[in-house]
Amino acid sequence: MNRLLLLTVVCLITVLQSPAAHAAEPQEIILWPEGVPEPRVPAEPTEKVEKKADGIARRSNVSNPRLVVYDIPQTEPQKHRSAVLVVPGGGFGILADEHEGSDACRWLNEHGIVAFLVLHRVPTGKMPAPNAAPVQDIHKAVQEVRRRAGEFQLDQAKIGVLGFSAGGQATLVAATSPPRFPAADPDVSARPDAVLLLYAWKIVGDGNQGLRSDVTIDGTAPPMFIAQCGDDPGSVPQGSANLYLALVQAKVPAEIHIYETGGHGYGLKAGNTLPGQLDWKARAIDWLRGRGW
Repeated sequence: MNRLLLLTVVCLITVLQSPAAHAAEPQEIILWPEGVPEPRVPAEPTEKVEKKADGIARRSNVSNPRLVVYDIPQTEPQKHRSAVLVVPGGGFGILADEHEGSDACRWLNEHGIVAFLVLHRVPTGKMPAPNAAPVQDIHKAVQEVRRRAGEFQLDQAKIGVLGFSAGGQATLVAATSPPRFPAADPDVSARPDAVLLLYAWKIVGDGNQGLRSDVTIDGTAPPMFIAQCGDDPGSVPQGSANLYLALVQAKVPAEIHIYETGGHGYGLKAGNTLPGQLDWKARAIDWLRGRGW
C-alpha cells in the first residue's frame, strides 16, 4: 500500500471513530416555552442524571419538561408515519428514563415507529396530586406532536403513548380526561390514538375494586394494550384486570397480558430473562401492527 493510500485510510478511520461522526444528539422540544403552569417544580436543585449501583441511569429534578425526539429515516417519503410517546416511571420522584425511556424509544425505532421521550416534571410525589403535573405534560406533549405532525411526516391519527409504572398511571389519567391547563388549544386533540400500559402503578381503586377515582372509562377512551406480571408488588394485577373489564364494558378495543412472574420495573433492562419481562414487547408490536401502525 503506498503512503498516500495508507494516509487516506488512517484519516478515514479517525473520522469514523470521532464523536462528530456519530449520530447527532436527539432534538429536544420544550413543552412550555412561555412558562410552566402550576404545579411547578423548583429549578433548584438542578436537573441531573446519575447511574446507581445497578448501572442504570436515572434523572432527577426535572423543572423544564420537554420531549426528546427519536426520529428515523423516512423510507417512503409520501407515507405518513406512526408515532409513540414514551413516558418513563419512577414513582413521581425520579425518571427511569433509560430502561423505561430512551431504550424503549430506540426499540420503537427498530420497528419503524417515530418515538418521543416525555421528560415530565419530577419530583411531584409530595404534591397534593402527584400525577397532576405529569398529566399536564402528557396532554401538552400529545398536542405538540400532533401539531408538528407535518414537520415529522406523521399520521395525525396514529399518535400513541406508552407509559411505564407511574408514567403508566399518568398516561391512563391523561388518556381518559380532558386537558386542564391555561390556554389549552381546543383545536388540537390531546387524546392519544392508542395507549400501551406497562405495570401501571396504583391504578386500582380502594379495596382492589374498580379503578382510582381520577380514571373514568367510557366509549371515548382510546384502544389500550395492558401488560404486567402477577407477582408485581407495586402494581397489583387487579388494577390491570379491572381496567380491562371496564374497557370491555365500554366497548373500547383492549388487550391484556398478565404474566405469572417478572416483578416490577424491568422495562427494557439488559439481562431480562423471564417471559413476563421479555414477551410483552413482541405482543405490543403485534397489537400495534394489528391496528395498522
